[in-house]
Amino acid sequence: MDELLARAVQGVDPGTPGAFWHIFLNLLNMVPWVAMFWWNLLFVVVGALLGWWRGRLLEGIVWSWVLGPIGWLVVLLKARPVPRAEPPPLPR
Repeated sequence: MDELLARAVQGVDPGTPGAFWHIFLNLLNMVPWVAMFWWNLLFVVVGALLGWWRGRLLEGIVWSWVLGPIGWLVVLLKARPVPRAEPPPLPR
């Protein structure tokens, strides 16, 4: 933990007015953004497949984009859409 904190405050004087933002940007630069993008893309693709299988394609994409693999559970645990029980109206 000390190493991460040292990397976050590297080159920052804590007494300056913009120190918070500089430390915040240092922390954001340590995040593996490319790996996170590809993992999120994988989650969305699997969510789209599960949503298509359950008849809720858009919900599968949205839930997996927002919640990742937990969104898969949301799509799987929701009931399938029930087809209309009444027939369509007859032409006049």
